[in-house]
Formats: sequence, C-alpha cells, structure tokens
Amino acid sequence: MAILFRNVYLLDGTMERAVRADLLVEGERIKKIAAPGSLSGEKCEVIDGKGETLLLPGFFNAHCHAAMTLLRGLGEERPLMEWLEQKIWPLEEHLTDEVVYAGAVQAMCEMATCGVTGFTDMYYHMDQVARAVNELGMRCSVSVGVVRDPARFKQTLYRDFAEMRGPRIINSIDPHAPYTVPFEFVSECAAEAKRKNLPLQTHFLEAEWERGYLSDTLKMTPVEYLEKTGLAAVPRLVLAHGVQFREDELDYLAAHDNITVAHCPASNLKLGSGVAPVPAMLEKGVHVALGTDGAASNNRLDLWDEMRLASLIHKGVGRDPLAVSSRQLIDCATYQGARAFGYERVGRLAEGWAADLTAVDLTALHYLGADEENMSSYVVYAGGSGDVKHVLCGGGWIVRDRAFVPRPEREIRAASSAQRAWLLAAKS
Repeated sequence: MAILFRNVYLLDGTMERAVRADLLVEGERIKKIAAPGSLSGEKCEVIDGKGETLLLPGFFNAHCHAAMTLLRGLGEERPLMEWLEQKIWPLEEHLTDEVVYAGAVQAMCEMATCGVTGFTDMYYHMDQVARAVNELGMRCSVSVGVVRDPARFKQTLYRDFAEMRGPRIINSIDPHAPYTVPFEFVSECAAEAKRKNLPLQTHFLEAEWERGYLSDTLKMTPVEYLEKTGLAAVPRLVLAHGVQFREDELDYLAAHDNITVAHCPASNLKLGSGVAPVPAMLEKGVHVALGTDGAASNNRLDLWDEMRLASLIHKGVGRDPLAVSSRQLIDCATYQGARAFGYERVGRLAEGWAADLTAVDLTALHYLGADEENMSSYVVYAGGSGDVKHVLCGGGWIVRDRAFVPRPEREIRAASSAQRAWLLAAKS
C-alpha cells in the first residue's frame, strides 16, 4: 500500500531551508511531493505529520564493523594497535557464523532506531551479514574483508560472491589497511575491484604512526601509495578515517571524484588518533561521508552523535564557528555515504528517489522554535536519535512508533547475550 506523509517538513543535504509538504511513497520510491494538504489519501496509509514531523533521508553509516557490537566494552582506553593486538584480534580468531549473525542483527537494530537505513560492513563471515540484511530489509555494502592473512582470502576474492548478494546489497572489496595487507595483494584487490566494477574500502591514515610506516617501510608517500597500488583508479574508493592527511594532499583527493573519505570523529577521538582536516577537505571539494566505526571503538552506532561531534570539534579546533555547517553534515550523513558505495538515487528527498526516510518527532521541548529557516541547525545541535519515530527503507517500515519492526528487541538481546558469552568463553 502507498504511504502518504501529510503536512510534514522536508530537509535534505541540498536544501538551504526546510519546506512544508506532502510526500507520497509508492513501492520503493518517492512518487510525489506537493504542497501540504494537497495530496489525496485515498488508497493510502496516511501518516499525518500535523506540522510537527520532519522527514530526512535515511542516514547511511559509511564505516562500520557491525558484529563488533558483541565486542563492545572490551579493551577500553588503549591506543589503536595495543587495542587491536591484545584485545580485538585474539577474540576475532574465535568468531563463528552464529556470533557474526547475532552481532550484525543487533547492530542493524541499533542503527535503524537511530534513523540509519543503509551502512557498509567490513568484517568476517560476511555471508551472515548478507543473510541479516536480506532478512531485515536494510541497505548494506557487504564486503569481502582482507586482514593479515591474504592467502586465506584469495579464494573468496576471486569467486562470484553469490552468497553475499541481495536486492539492497552492493558488494565491495575491502583490504583492511596498508599495515596489515601486503602491498602486492592490495594491488590485486584494486585490480579485481576494477574488473568487477565494485567499490573498495580501506583504513587509511587513521593513526599518526601510519605515515611513518608508509615512508619508512614502503618508501612512499600516501599519494604515491594510492597511485602505485591502483587504489586511486578503482570505480569507488572509500578511505576510512583519513585523519593524518595533510592539506597539500587534499587537492589530489578533490581531483578524484571516485574517492570519499569516511569521517569517524567519535572513534578517532576515543582511540586518540586525532582530528581529520575535514573543513579543508570540504572547502577543496573532497567527498566526505560520516561513519561510526565499530561499536568496540566508538561505542555507539549513532550518526546523530557523529553529526554534532563533527561540527563542534572542527569549530573548536579551528576556532571558526562557520566551519562544517549543519547542512553539510546532513549531506555527509545521508547522500554522501550512499553515493560513496554506488547507491544511485538514494539520500535525497526528491521524486523518483528511494523512499529511504527518517521521520523525526518535533514535539519535544528542544525543538521549540524550529522552523523552515533554522531546521538543519536544530537537527544537528539540538536533536538526537531519541527523536526518531519512524524509518522506511525502500518504502518498507523498519521502525514504526520507535519500535524495530523486523524482529522484537528482546529476541535480539537474548541471541546477542548468548553469543557474546560463548565468544568470551571460547577465548578464555
């Protein structure tokens, strides 16, 4: 059945101001946008916004390790490599299909109730993530992840990914990082991404020591690494973090329309990695999307937090209250992430675009005074994920009246609790 959102505000990353409108969803697409109160609700399910509801495009989490919800709280307050080597990697040696599936389902529930309709996932047992995505109805760029032992993944890299496909899935090839995957195999990954016309994601310049690794061990600059591996020539390249880019390297990124930096401010701060030069990136025209990273290093999967934090830290560090506007951050949290992984006509509120929608309840006290002119600033600085009331992905409900539609949360919690207990016992 068609869904009519009547008398709502609309706001996306292209809009300087919000607009009042009716919005009609038919099938998986936005069918019609018209003046408020002008569309007939005949043969429709009608959601009456009463001028107190805001529709945003569904958020897209552009860097995530979903099943790490089951590793949340382990190895807290440690530097990146100590955290990985002493806590995370030893646990990951014991991952099973059941653990990853339960962790991914939990992550999807957490993200959806925060307004996320799509995400990218870079982890292990990715056929189980694809299974969860297909069952629960979200969008996901499901990766073939490569970490530490390339030989283990070569067979995966060169097969057809049949078990990792679905109507809302785009596959990607994701070598973990320059310091974990040999140069030659990163080059193979890039060549295969070009051959299959797939996006490729990799961690890049997250921590300060990574520049030294590139110069001292690989004898090249970051730009030379992107060129010599062939990464810069893949159809769509997502560089997760990019904290240590220097301003003189940003023109190179801006000249490549296929490159997006996935900015993860909360994770970067929590791990002590630093602050990415996002204001300069945006000023030069670099594509920037927002991600949370995994729940073990954030520890939230909440893009509302990332929007607010991204704006405030860059204003403060740069002593510039105009740095990284609320409108830019809404764009980074929605369209830019979907675009980065090859989703077309996703992330805007326009006729013919995907009906990936987040409905925000504006009746809370902290929205008092919100109007067409200032709505984006209310969303980023006053709003939060607790204001999300409904979420649609491809025209289908995934959150209704703040409840996760595909599966009861108590069932999700029980499964996750059992698998986390098993994982910790297996390691010990």
